Amino acid sequence: MTASEQWVLQFCHGYDGPFLDCARQYAALFVGTPYKVCTVYLTGAPSDEVVKGSASDEVLFLNYSSRDVRGLKLKAIRDIKRIAASRDFVLCIAHRFKPVYVALLGTDLPVIGVHHAFGDYQRRPRQLFANFYRKRLALLGVSNAVRDDIRTCLPSWPSDRIETLYNRIDIEAVQAGQVSREVARDHLGLPQNAWVVGNVGRLHPDKDQATLIRGFALALPDLPAGSLLAIMGKGRLEASLKSLAAELGVAEQVCFLGQVSNGRNYFKAFDVFALTSDHEPFGMVLLEAMAAEVPVICSECGGGAEVVQGAGELFHFAQPAALANSLRALLPGSEGQLLAARRLQECFSDQAARERFWAQGWIAN
Repeated sequence: MTASEQWVLQFCHGYDGPFLDCARQYAALFVGTPYKVCTVYLTGAPSDEVVKGSASDEVLFLNYSSRDVRGLKLKAIRDIKRIAASRDFVLCIAHRFKPVYVALLGTDLPVIGVHHAFGDYQRRPRQLFANFYRKRLALLGVSNAVRDDIRTCLPSWPSDRIETLYNRIDIEAVQAGQVSREVARDHLGLPQNAWVVGNVGRLHPDKDQATLIRGFALALPDLPAGSLLAIMGKGRLEASLKSLAAELGVAEQVCFLGQVSNGRNYFKAFDVFALTSDHEPFGMVLLEAMAAEVPVICSECGGGAEVVQGAGELFHFAQPAALANSLRALLPGSEGQLLAARRLQECFSDQAARERFWAQGWIAN
């Protein structure tokens, strides 16, 4: 380390699911700047794959279990204090509430808290904590919907201290990993000549695949012969969703694909992608479908609607008839060109996020 080096501390709860790419997204904000990024994971064992995926100058693993970080988290606070003293850090970016809490108690750094879900500040103790540290805490929501949820919980905060920075993807990298339609269908066991509606997500009430199945069943008579609904994911509702498909007479047309490793690589298997979630905070799968040049449909609530706005079809949440109309609107040969490629580049690319982040003036470039 030279005397001129300055560092940004990125503090993540863990690297499960989408959160490894979240770390990459925020490390990418500092590409081409004088700042180096040290990413620290509160939970999770050391992993070479995670080091590579973090795209950071240094990666550290505190290797706590979920049980270890309950309560006051005093040992984690001591650890982050030690790490903060080891470099010339100018800023901490902390993902989710526990890392925000530890970073504020363990360092004197300005902290940007990134929030990926609704309700993080609905509890009164968290509101009091945030208000106490508001002079050196700024908050980001991954969508306007999440941002507005935080603003509602912290009404005395100035609006410019609670902002939006959308999730994003490395468009070229995602597209490079996506296989052709033929290869994707062969891998997923889908017929090559079918018109396929795709969905990816846990089989959970929040994802509302029941509305998806009902809407597909309503639209099926108007869809191309042999059309299928393919649902990628697993969860506790699998049996009930299969029963629903049978009850509606579409059991043969609904394919439950289970959990698929690197699922986004196979999105070209779909002719349409539909997300029916209840109040989705964001919806990364929508970006991955758009990168695969697949038309998208999304329920008109939460952050997912912000992704699709102007680039696909929106329908009223939990309204199967409205979803059926959206499916009909995206039939082969339907009029109109989706603006997904332009919207991806302008709103949900690393470059777009980098420009927005530096325009906020939280750190001098």
